[in-house]
Amino acid sequence: MPNQVSMGAMMTCSFGAAPAPLVVLPKNKVLCEGPPAANIMDHVPIVNITPFGVCTSIANPAVASATAAAMGVLTPMPCIPATSAPWVTGAPTVLIANMPALDNVSKCMCNWGGVIGFSSSGTVKTMIP
Repeated sequence: MPNQVSMGAMMTCSFGAAPAPLVVLPKNKVLCEGPPAANIMDHVPIVNITPFGVCTSIANPAVASATAAAMGVLTPMPCIPATSAPWVTGAPTVLIANMPALDNVSKCMCNWGGVIGFSSSGTVKTMIP
């Protein structure tokens, strides 16, 4: 069974170099084992999804430009997440602030091709059916 995701859950990106914590603002007014619980709308770059060190996606214009300047040698550049769509799929049967709750098997797509997922959910006891 998937776990509820809360503030401090650790995320990874398929093109990122380092894990990053999820930031959940207390606007949803729901706590889960202490910290604020997340829903699928907690996908705002920099606000909720923090940078993953450096980006290695050639679809990222900064990486493409640096790689071209280095004569085709892949040159990672600082990560700036570009997530314009909500997390998929969440838990449609559990609502937090009228939106599906975010579980640890949900994914979020970066505009540069990265797939963002969870390495830890921030909770250990709260499971979602």
